[in-house]
Amino acid sequence: MPVIVISGQPGAGSTTIGTMLAKKLKISFFSPGNYFKSHSSAGNETDKMLDFWSTEEGKSEQLHRKLDDMQRFLAEKGNIVIVGKLSIHMIKKADLKVWLKAPLDLRARRTAKRDSMSMEETKRKMKNREQEERKRWKEIYGFDYFQQEKKADLVIDVSKKTPEQIVNKIIHAGKF
Repeated sequence: MPVIVISGQPGAGSTTIGTMLAKKLKISFFSPGNYFKSHSSAGNETDKMLDFWSTEEGKSEQLHRKLDDMQRFLAEKGNIVIVGKLSIHMIKKADLKVWLKAPLDLRARRTAKRDSMSMEETKRKMKNREQEERKRWKEIYGFDYFQQEKKADLVIDVSKKTPEQIVNKIIHAGKF
């Protein structure tokens, strides 16, 4: 009944990797970020996240605590991949905690392609998103979520790896 937690920098591919991993292991998948994206009317994923952070609901500590509780509840049941920006911190009893990272230019290039935006616009929005998330979560939780890299069992620089290679590395590291 594995519990695998994946977090990382925006645009590093955590949702893609988590979805592929859950499918390959035939276990469940959950992402608090999908909640944010589903509650925004903005067009692309980057704009959805920025848009939701600007709402009262998006800034609400109550909402964030609710999503934290949901993650912990699902983790207790097992057989799940949980992908969330705060999941390494929130899920204490995971079988494997993974942090994904990559240089900003690579993350921006991938995100620009996915969201059909210019590289310049994407970099600006990604920086805004990172600043907003780090600020808001520090206000709510008292820590910078980028510090979770230090708590991860496995840190992967995704720069020169395909999604399949990353998934296989996680499976091998966790012996799943």
